[in-house]
Amino acid sequence: MPQLSVTIITKNEAHNLPDALASVAWADEILVVDSGSTDETVAVARRFTDRVISLDWRGYGEQKNHAASLAAHDWVMSLDADERVGEPLAAEIQRLLSGTPGARGYRIPRLSHYLGRWIRGTDWYPDYQLRLYDRRHARWVTRAVHESVEVDGPVRTLSADLTHHPYRDIAHHLETIDRYTTLAAQQLDEDGRRAGLGQLLVHPALAFLRNYILRRGIVIGRAGLIVSILNSYYVFLKFAKLWERQHAPRRHA
Repeated sequence: MPQLSVTIITKNEAHNLPDALASVAWADEILVVDSGSTDETVAVARRFTDRVISLDWRGYGEQKNHAASLAAHDWVMSLDADERVGEPLAAEIQRLLSGTPGARGYRIPRLSHYLGRWIRGTDWYPDYQLRLYDRRHARWVTRAVHESVEVDGPVRTLSADLTHHPYRDIAHHLETIDRYTTLAAQQLDEDGRRAGLGQLLVHPALAFLRNYILRRGIVIGRAGLIVSILNSYYVFLKFAKLWERQHAPRRHA
């Protein structure tokens, strides 16, 4: 019967970490890889596990690959500090690992809580995340942002949700958009993408229609409208920053 290691990478996550770690207390191992936290993250982690490792920041994918390499077991569940494994998902994973898993990786639907409610629509749901995998046949792709797992073999999907608490409020959401769109623009530039009028005008509008109409943000009320607008703003901002990287005059010190 396979045993499970849960890995979490952290930096200054003391406010999120207790609930995340408590939600996976049933796992065979918890491993935390911290990259220089200046708050109580490390002390919090040590309340739940003696496997707390310090590692200078190498990027999301590299940090998660290193965490998986240090795990005691081949089956790994990669969890972010703002995520929780509720009882239904924990039971589903335990049932799966009580026998021989039929796949080498498993996608999990992720459900986010934001603005006082669960967002069951827009691009945010079901937002499948491949987080449970056999490290002998899988590896994180090392991209600047939106890292993902590549699996050599079959992948299946679990039914229970992984719950997510991504932002404290709209101000925190906007701070995160600013940071991630800078990384996304860098990645697009490295991939050889260009930012023309279509990317700056059409793509954000299509993103809004997809989120609000096709993916039913409209039925979530004002929260659905806000998420749809901010998702389209994310698209606009990453292409605007890409254009800036490729065309705007460079500032010199």
